[in-house]
Formats: sequence, C-alpha cells, structure tokens
Amino acid sequence: LARISRHSGRTQVRRLPVEKISQASARQRQGRCGRLADGVCIRLYAQEDFLRREPFTDPEILRVSLASVILQMKHLRLGEVESFPFVDPPSRGAIADGMRLLAELGAIDERGQLTALGSELAQLPLEPRLGRILLAGERNNCLAEMLIIVAAMSLPDPREWPIEQRGKAEQLHKRHQESSSDFVGLLNLWQFIDNGRTEAGSNNQFRKFLKENFLSALRVREWQAIHEQLSRLLEEREMRSNQVPASFREIHQAILSGTLGFIGFKSESHDYIGVQQQRFSISPGSALFKKSPTWIASGELLETSRLFASLCAKVEPEWIEAVAGPLCRKHHQDPHWEKKSGSVLVFERVTLFGLTLVAQRRVQFGPLDGVKAREIFIQSALVEGQMQSSAPFFAHNQGLIAEIHELEHRSRRRDLLVEEQVLYDFYEQQIPPSVHNTHLFHQWYWQAKKRKPRLLYFDRQMLLRQEGDLISGESFPGHLRIHGLELSLEYHFNPGAGEDGISVLIPLPFLNQLTPAPFEWLVP
Repeated sequence: LARISRHSGRTQVRRLPVEKISQASARQRQGRCGRLADGVCIRLYAQEDFLRREPFTDPEILRVSLASVILQMKHLRLGEVESFPFVDPPSRGAIADGMRLLAELGAIDERGQLTALGSELAQLPLEPRLGRILLAGERNNCLAEMLIIVAAMSLPDPREWPIEQRGKAEQLHKRHQESSSDFVGLLNLWQFIDNGRTEAGSNNQFRKFLKENFLSALRVREWQAIHEQLSRLLEEREMRSNQVPASFREIHQAILSGTLGFIGFKSESHDYIGVQQQRFSISPGSALFKKSPTWIASGELLETSRLFASLCAKVEPEWIEAVAGPLCRKHHQDPHWEKKSGSVLVFERVTLFGLTLVAQRRVQFGPLDGVKAREIFIQSALVEGQMQSSAPFFAHNQGLIAEIHELEHRSRRRDLLVEEQVLYDFYEQQIPPSVHNTHLFHQWYWQAKKRKPRLLYFDRQMLLRQEGDLISGESFPGHLRIHGLELSLEYHFNPGAGEDGISVLIPLPFLNQLTPAPFEWLVP
C-alpha cells in the first residue's frame, strides 16, 4: 500500500488516498533483493491480487494540477496544451481545470492568452497560487511578510510532534500561534527561529535549540534557503520589501489573491461551505480549530479521512470581494426610487463561486441600467412628485395637480386629472436620456432654463379633462356663511372613512356662538 497524492481539478482539492501499489512499483521493490547474493522477495498478498493491480503507477502529469504546466507552455510558446505530444496526455477536463485556475489568478484573459501578470508568474519558480500571493505582496505593501509565508507554504510544516512527547510539543508550539490566523503564526515562528539562531552562536547550538523546541532542522534550513533564494530573485526584479510591518488586512488580502478557491463560510452545522458547495472542516492543528469564525481563508484543502482546511485565517467578506473583483457575480433586484438620496437604488447580492459574500445592499441603479433608472426617476420623482426640489416648475406643477385633486374631492369623482401616462410623456419628451437622478436633473435643468424659462411647466388645460370645467364655485363653495362668520369647508372623497364628505372648520373662540341646526343641512 502507498499514500499517493492526487489533485481534483474541479474542486482544487489535494487528496491523499491509500492505494495498492502497481505491478511496476512492486517489481521495482523486488529489484532490491539479491544485490549482493541471490535473494527471495516475499509479497504479503496473493499472486491473484498482484495480477489484478494496475500495470503502472499513474504518471505525475495525470495526478497534479496542470496550471503550472499550462502557464510555462504559454510563456515558452510551445503551442496549445491539447495538441502537445505528451507520452501520457492529460484529459480535457484536467486541462480545462488548469485553465480555470489560471483565469482565477488573472494569469490568462478571456481568450486564454497570457496576461502581463501571467508572464510575471511564469518567471517565478513557484506554484502559480504561491507566485500570485508573492506578487500581491508587493502591491499590498507586505512583501516582507509574504516572502516568509510563501516559503513556508512551499514546504512541509517544520514543526514536529513525536508521539511519545506530543503533549509537550503542542504546548511549546502554541507559543507562536495567533488566534485569528495561522499565517501570522508562521511569521511568529519565523521570528522565534531567527532570534534562536542569533542567540545560539554556533550551528550545533542552533540544532540543539531546534530539537528542544520540536522543530525539524532540515525543514527549517530549507525554509531559510527558499526565503533567501526568493529574496535574491525579487531584488533582481527590483521588487522592494516593505520596511513598515503590514497590517492584518494587507497580509490576508495578499493571501486571498492566490487562495480564493479555498475560502469558506460557516454553516449551521459548524462545518464550512466552500467553492462548488463542498463541505470541509478546519484542521485540528489550526489555531482556529475551536474559534470557528464566520469566514475563513485557507492555504490548502486536503482530503485524508475527511476534507480539511489547513493554514486558516479569519477574513472579512469585503476583503474577498475587493480581491476577487470581476470574478464576483452581482445579482440585482427591486429597483426603486429613494427620496432621501434623490436617486434610483437597487438591491445587490454579490456571490463568488456560489458563496454569497453580500446578501443585500443598496447601490445606484443608474450606472447599471440608465434607461430603466430614467423611467423610474421620471415616474416617481416627477410624475408622483417624490423629488425634493426648489425648481419653480416643480412647485407650480404640484400646485396644479393639488387643485385638480381638490376638484375631484368636491365632485366626488376620480376622473378629472388626466392619466399619469400623459404627465410621464410630457417629461419624457423633454428630459435628456442621460438624466436618471436628482443631481443630474438639476444640473441639466438650471442650464436649460436659461434658454427656455417656462421649461417643464404644466398647463391647467393639459391636466384637466373637459368635464372639470363644469365644476363651479357656486355648486361646490369653499366657504359657508353663518351668523356673519365665514367658515372654511373641506371636501373629502374617501368612502368609509370618518372624514368622508364635507367638513366645516370652526375656530375655537366661535364654537359657543353657533348652534347645531345650520349644520344639519347639506351645502348647495
């Protein structure tokens, strides 16, 4: 049996299943017998089991992500990966998964061509995800921190947990942990090792220091060597490290640029939902194992007995959205007029790879759909009068409409004011297509008014149907004379309501001078 690393392109998960070794691998091990004399190879399984096994172990190109291979082929201009004469050609699905990862990292464009960022990535001796994190480190002013973290991510964990001293090792390792981020924990560990090397003086003392703190001397040496090599490479490319320590946000936004496929949102069952709705848990060795933040970023998803996220950090959804940029999908619904802001707003939902980053927020609708926003603006702000404006036409038009509504109340009719479509058409014909909010409207109106002072003024005859001319003040008076007092009348056409009909307004000082009798008659 052997634990063989396999990569799932669709989910970007590295699997470590235990599989039976192939016949070729078994024969290679058999060759170790009889080097010095005749030997006997004993296999601990039946001959039939051996004959049923695969003849050869799958070549590495069929078991790993092809993103790095495709990136180098495009950089070296070796042609399309589909037509390259591989001895064991990868499947089209694996190629598509590799292309999808490169697109996620910004290394290729919509046509599959290498971008400027992709050319930079191809020149780094790193897996594309790690290279992307390193390049983001310069842009986010955290290159010094990213050099340490990327070097660590390219190696096995330098910490050791001997079975017989596991408790002591875990206790010592906790000193370097950061409760919100395993990546910051790596920075703490690096600083601890650096201080230990300075204090040790000799190599023997340094190795002793590492052993006492359950750190692998070989892996620490590799970590330092890779860090040094990357530092030299970036100096040659004139990329300068930051002198001021980076903030938590800057560090993790740089990490997110290469790990968007490994983000997760905490579900109700306290595991995490990731890309393609796959579920995973935080690795027990992580400092966040018992914290369970709402959103996490991780350095890798690894499937052993279960799917685990290793190297985890707490992140905010707005950081993810800022890094993902065009990869996010935005869904809009319910465009509506907002009187306070004087514009048409719409509810926006932001998703990334099926995960909802923003459930609902209000954004301007005009830049998204100027035509529809203009329609809503004209209808709500102007026709329905929901705009706040000091423009003289606006008060004039609203006053005319109020007068006609008053006539409708007096006559107990609802058909004196023309349809709203007439008002809409009036505004629509005169307002430019680019106007879809109050600011743009006033900007246009005050300039246009200089050329045409009566611009946008309603005419009474335009608003009133012909039947409205028959409603006279004699038939529907505005005042009632009683005992020398002139009392105002109010008309309400609202059947079923308490104020429906005609109300007379009596000033309080005159109330005792009047009797109920005159008010028991209807007005003419």
